[in-house]
Parts: sequence; C-alpha cells; structure tokens
Amino acid sequence: MGDGSRAAKPSGEEALIARLFTPIATHPGALGLKDDAALLAVPPGHELVLTKDALVAGIHFFADDPPEAVARKAMRVNLSDLAAKGARPLGVMLAFAIPPDMDAAALDAFAAGIGADAAHYEAPLLGGDTVRTPGPFTVSITAIGAVPSGTMVRRTGARPGQAIVVSGTIGDAALGLALRLAPGRPGFAALTEAEADFLRERYLLPRPRLSLSRALREHASAAMDVSDGLVGDLAKMLEASGVGGEIETARVPLSPAARRAVEAEPALLEIALTGGDDYEILAVVPHEALSRFQTVATTAGIGVAVIGQTREGQGLTVHNREGQLVSFAQGSFSHF
Repeated sequence: MGDGSRAAKPSGEEALIARLFTPIATHPGALGLKDDAALLAVPPGHELVLTKDALVAGIHFFADDPPEAVARKAMRVNLSDLAAKGARPLGVMLAFAIPPDMDAAALDAFAAGIGADAAHYEAPLLGGDTVRTPGPFTVSITAIGAVPSGTMVRRTGARPGQAIVVSGTIGDAALGLALRLAPGRPGFAALTEAEADFLRERYLLPRPRLSLSRALREHASAAMDVSDGLVGDLAKMLEASGVGGEIETARVPLSPAARRAVEAEPALLEIALTGGDDYEILAVVPHEALSRFQTVATTAGIGVAVIGQTREGQGLTVHNREGQLVSFAQGSFSHF
C-alpha cells in the first residue's frame, strides 16, 4: 500500500510544453523546461545583446500562413536584429498566445518551425510562456546574443563621408506582400510563376545575415536591419548618428523578380524602397574599410551594394539615375 501521497497531474500548459517544446529545448540552460527560468552563462569577455519582436496575425503575417513558416519568421526577425548588432546568438525565449481555432496539428507544425531554426541558426530555445487567447495568434520572441565587450555596432556611430551599404536585395518582401494583396497589378502580371513564388517566400521567410556579424563589428561604424523600409530605416539611423546622407535609387540592389515587376509598373519602386520586411543589413562603412567588408560578405555568399554616402548636416535625400530628387508619400511601414 502506498503512503497516501499522489503525483500532481500536469496542467494543460505543462502537458503542451512537454509535448511540443521539451524535446527541442536541449540546451543545458533550458533546465529541461522544468523550472521558472533559464540559466545562461555569459561568455568571458563578452556582453549580452538582447532584442524582442512580437508578431500578430493579420498585422505581421496572414492568418492562413503555414504555422511552421510563422514560427520561422518570428525567429528570424529577432535573429536579424542580433546580426545587425554584430552579435552571435546564445538562445531565445518564446511566448505565444493560442487562439481557439489553432489545432494540435498546427501547434506541432509551429513547434517544428521553432526547433528547425533554433538548430539551423544555433539559437537554442531556453524557455518562455504559452497562453490562450480569444484574439489573433500572437508570437513574441526574445533573442539573446553576445559580442566581445565594447564591440556592439550601434545606430549612432556613422560619420560624414562614409559609404552607405545594404546586403542582399531590397524590396522583395514588400512586393511579395503587395502581390498577395493585389495579384492583378500590372507589375505582378509580368512575373513568371517562379518569380512570383520567390517574392511571396521572401515575405514569409526572412534571411537573417548572421554571417556578416563579425564583419560589421570589425568594419562598420553604424548598422541596423531593414525592417520598416530602406528609406525610413536609413533616415532613422542618420538621425541617430547626427549626420545627413544621400542615396541613388538606381544603386539599390533589386532581385530579378523585383526588377521585372518595377520595370512593368514603375510605381512599385516606392513600395520596394519603403515597404519593409527586408531584414537585410543596412550599414555605414568607412571607405578605407569597404573593400575588406565586401570581401567578407562575398565569401559568405552575400552581396553588398554601396547605395550612397553620409554627409554633414541632417536628413536623407534620394535621387534617381538622372539626379532628380525623389520623394515618397510614406517613408516607411508603420505597425500602428
């Protein structure tokens, strides 16, 4: 006969965590997700870099997007912030609110997406929280990274007379969103199916440029990732640094798909430059360091384009190929 005691029955939340996330939370600091907190050692000679982004269905992704893709997007927008600061990931904390129409299969797929990117980007799941909600599906991730002490790349370090550079290609995600909202536009009618699929995927799955972290620490005077649109985010960085700048639209790198759409419908260029969700790196690099920075980027398989230069004064000016001033109705995407 027993002693009269009995084991406590796991709550619904505990059972859900045990099924979905304990198998992927293998980092020792996660403590098997059996505690109220995680334990993380700071690497010697390093400082922590922390960032947090939340994604809400109907605002940052479509309610019918695949749950695995939503999970990966949530991971990647946060890891992109770490990359822009020159940090390498140490881990992530996950919180999400589950609406009534999210079934077990969708939760399984969501957890699989978190686990896949945690492994791919070496950003282990350390803990978090789950709740129920009557409202839209909401995901919030805190990403924790590390940089050698005193080396984090800030927005405030740009100086006049330095090169303004961007990684990858700009505007794909914004055009992918516009394509989903208005597929009948002339610019999108000109695309092949493969090009349309490319733009849709770029909106759904960002590509955090973590392989540029060290090059940014060593060569960039200022950096951020492009989340709310190239023009608006560059204006923010220039203001934070107390300098002005100018860029030329013809020098902004576009993918073949984006270029075809813009050539067929020139009005789409404004969406590409201001629409957001690129998650590419925007940096200011002294000219004497530019060659080394570009070499590291090329070795990592990432293109880097010089699109302009910082200057004395304030504000951002944008010119077209003919040198004419270009203005936009909206400088960047707003979440409010």
